[in-house]
Amino acid sequence: MDVPLSAVRAIIEAALAEDVGWGDITTRSLVPPEHQGRAQALVKGEGILCGTEVFALAFTVWDPALKVDLLMRDGSPIRRGDIVAKVEGSASSILTAERVALNFLQRLSGVATMTRRFVQEVGDLPTRVLETRKTTPGLRLLEKYAVRVGGGSNHRYNLSDGILIKDNHLAVLRAYGGDLREAITLARRGAPLTIKVEVEVTSVDEARTAAEAGADLILLDNMPVKMMKEAVQAVRAASASGHARPLVEASGGITLEKVRAIAEAGVDYLSSGALTHSVRALDISLEMAV
Repeated sequence: MDVPLSAVRAIIEAALAEDVGWGDITTRSLVPPEHQGRAQALVKGEGILCGTEVFALAFTVWDPALKVDLLMRDGSPIRRGDIVAKVEGSASSILTAERVALNFLQRLSGVATMTRRFVQEVGDLPTRVLETRKTTPGLRLLEKYAVRVGGGSNHRYNLSDGILIKDNHLAVLRAYGGDLREAITLARRGAPLTIKVEVEVTSVDEARTAAEAGADLILLDNMPVKMMKEAVQAVRAASASGHARPLVEASGGITLEKVRAIAEAGVDYLSSGALTHSVRALDISLEMAV
């Protein structure tokens, strides 16, 4: 898992503190502390597995004596009946950490599964699939990891990763007499040399202007497919006139049903909040054996 372990542990510790509260009174009342048990993570749906190491770490953070065997790797296709992991040790510890471990596994598998569906729709085209910052608060690191597991790529992680001039930025600038060209100039002046400047546009004319003004990336926001094609052509025409060609990204209302047509419009990237903000968790349960 290519994410910082210390950051993942902090996320897990916060989730356990939230879920356990002042103690698991049900388990404490019913399960003898010395009782040993076994459990297995059983798949009840179909999709792409993700979050196995987070699942394991949730148990061992709660009780380092627990033993977790991961039977399948992240990125594996899974279907109903598959057993992806086994847990052994204190039955009370397994029961207490169960919900948190499953929440991570189910949620991240859901993100990876949705991403894989998007990627498969455009698999023969050069367009890359990205997520957005519409992630679950506190889980961005893991959800962006799940997007990569599903075959997608990551957009900026946070506001310091890149410049994205959006409509609200432009609205404020226009109140002071500025325009799109000035916004790009100011952004370029205020950014480190390694930071790219992206600008959101809503018309073909704005796309052309952004290309001529030197934007590195141009985001076509909520455009109909026909207008996207015209905007891509306008950007290419601007680059043919001596300007460096910006990369073009489509965003806004991108669903699985639309993704193919949008990619065929010629965009380099398409970004969809649906990869993270409205996915359905994969159905995986923990079955205890005593």
